[in-house]
Amino acid sequence: MDKYNFNLVLNEVFNDLKLFCEKENFKGYDPFDGLNSQFFEIFPFFKKNKYFKLAWLQFFKRSPFNFRFITGVKKSYNPKGLGLFLSSYCNLYSLNKDDDYLKHIHLLIDEIKNCQTNGYSGICWGYNFDWQARAFFQPKGMPSVVVTSFISCALLDAYEITKNDELLIIARSSCDFVLNDLNRTYDKDGDFAFSYCPVDNTQVFNASLLAVRLLCRVYSYTKEHILISESNKAVSFVCKHQKINGSWSYSPLPFHSWIDNFHTGYNLECIYTYQIISEDYTFKKNIEIGLDFYLNNFFEDSGLPKYYNNSKYPIDMHNTAQLIVTLKKMNLLDKEKDLVDRVLNWSFNNMYNKKRGYFYYYKEKFFIIKIPYMRWVQAWMFLGLSHYKSNFDVK
Repeated sequence: MDKYNFNLVLNEVFNDLKLFCEKENFKGYDPFDGLNSQFFEIFPFFKKNKYFKLAWLQFFKRSPFNFRFITGVKKSYNPKGLGLFLSSYCNLYSLNKDDDYLKHIHLLIDEIKNCQTNGYSGICWGYNFDWQARAFFQPKGMPSVVVTSFISCALLDAYEITKNDELLIIARSSCDFVLNDLNRTYDKDGDFAFSYCPVDNTQVFNASLLAVRLLCRVYSYTKEHILISESNKAVSFVCKHQKINGSWSYSPLPFHSWIDNFHTGYNLECIYTYQIISEDYTFKKNIEIGLDFYLNNFFEDSGLPKYYNNSKYPIDMHNTAQLIVTLKKMNLLDKEKDLVDRVLNWSFNNMYNKKRGYFYYYKEKFFIIKIPYMRWVQAWMFLGLSHYKSNFDVK
């Protein structure tokens, strides 16, 4: 497909996706919202069983059929999704100073401010559902570094457009949540990993690095030494766990030993952000070998985006979106445009509902989960395509 026709298709897909998300008012279902079911109000004793909750969540996540309506799970705002949409509209506004984009920026900021979690050292956010992981349970609203980082960085994107000092103040307050409320796991050198949320001690590499990304971005405005010095220790911890081939497991825990696409993208984006803002090139080699592994192990020549490095299936649109985001943040989108275009072309042809204007969630070998999850898929593809459009001036 030539450049002209590809841009026409991309614009058509993006405009239809935009219309779908706005008509839904950015509310929707999530792969992990099964515990919002009214079933647990009728049978509350099931909510106390960790293994039942894990099984229930996996059933909802992996089923190609959407049982949420009949089990009383309602569409709602996902705070992280709101942050992704906010960053997207900031990208669009930077390309075209359209009042409609600015209107959505202000509307999303208001919704984000309405759903913050109180009672911590700094302003923070959590998911809109209970979430049972193998390592820990995270109740609805429990703030996490992942949600807080994406939202606060989106508010900084909006600050650069609106110059509203309140947004920078909120993002700086979120740094207090990171520094004071998250637990730390130290190694023998004094380097550490931030925990996922205040009630656990897990060492999830991408989550700790997302904390770094927030600290660094705020540092770029405030120049507070503690923000960059603590970031250095967290980056060092993660880089020590990088494998010789450039990859990272999800975490050091035995049952978190998989290597996946979009979390690798997170890691690279965050370490690169630290490097650029701190002007510390200690981890340049880690970035180089990590990027080489990422680009050469997660995407087939056809453009098919793999979830794991060692398996064709499953296929998840989060990985398509994160490729664009990672390369944009690392200033490599122009260099890797051929790869990105192949991945987008494959995604448009295989994982997009042309009639309704949304992307499918997940593809296994013999079936596709076509549920239009708002945060996990639509918000991410909206963000990825907004980066593409703004980078290549596709109007």
